[in-house]
Amino acid sequence: MTDRRTFIKQGGFLATAGIVGSVLPLSAMEHSKQAETKSQPQKSKWLDGSRLVVSVSMQFEAGGQPDDAESPFPQNMQKGYKDIPAETWYQYGYKEGIPRMLDNWDKLGVKITSHMVGSAVLKNPSLAKEIVDRGHEAAAHGMNWATQYTMPYNEEKKFIKDGVDAIKTVTGFNPIGYNANWLRRGENTLKILQELGFIYHIDDLSRDEPFIQKVNGKDFVTVPYTLRCNDIQLIEGKNFSTDQFINQVKMEFDQMYDESENHRRQMSISFHDRIGGTPQMVQATKELFTYMKNHDGVSFKRKDEIARIALEDKTTIRE
Repeated sequence: MTDRRTFIKQGGFLATAGIVGSVLPLSAMEHSKQAETKSQPQKSKWLDGSRLVVSVSMQFEAGGQPDDAESPFPQNMQKGYKDIPAETWYQYGYKEGIPRMLDNWDKLGVKITSHMVGSAVLKNPSLAKEIVDRGHEAAAHGMNWATQYTMPYNEEKKFIKDGVDAIKTVTGFNPIGYNANWLRRGENTLKILQELGFIYHIDDLSRDEPFIQKVNGKDFVTVPYTLRCNDIQLIEGKNFSTDQFINQVKMEFDQMYDESENHRRQMSISFHDRIGGTPQMVQATKELFTYMKNHDGVSFKRKDEIARIALEDKTTIRE
């Protein structure tokens, strides 16, 4: 039996009414409304005219992890022994993951922000330089995976600066954005970042749009992060399938796109070298971003671009 939805799709309703094949004329008022809609400029809360801004992170961490870094393998290794399988899992990030993602960003015409751990950059300098040479932003991500929120002021400042110096020396790029390990910055972190010449950080989940606060008496931007659209949370942490990942991120996009008609919206998506660079995740990303690009007014921006727009825009939220 044909269900009601199929019946309507196949024209059963129109056939019953006796008007199959006919075209109902538009009234003059309806024609006028259509013309008016087409001529109206698109609403935008972004200075550059974007309706929704999508910001992509690519973490460059592999090679900088400690010997006891978390991995998909059971944590039952006896102390004093090297976890060789876990080490190869991280190696995948710089041997396969980032190169594959870089090719995908080129095909999609997307520029991203790469949060780089200083020690990882020093171990894989040619790859770090290639990221910048392809037009992507290099942002700082500490010198290693140390817990910086426990550090005294001067120690933390050196820790951040050492990571910056590694990036500048290898890539020639001067980082102006920062991401702490697992977002866990300390009480002094923003003050230190302002002193070192940074203009933004991302270690904040409180909004879906950039905002400004005063640090050391100067404007400092937060370009918010998210765990909802993050492969380390969904794929590694929750063992989502790629279908589940696509569905969750797509639902986030659809809601944000609806809201962006009347509100400034920024959608953040995050990929890690050893997770987001797998073949299946790159295919999932390709499907997602192609879908997003088919919507009017969607633009992909590096986080340094977003921060500069936020500083220029007098309507940016201030806290």
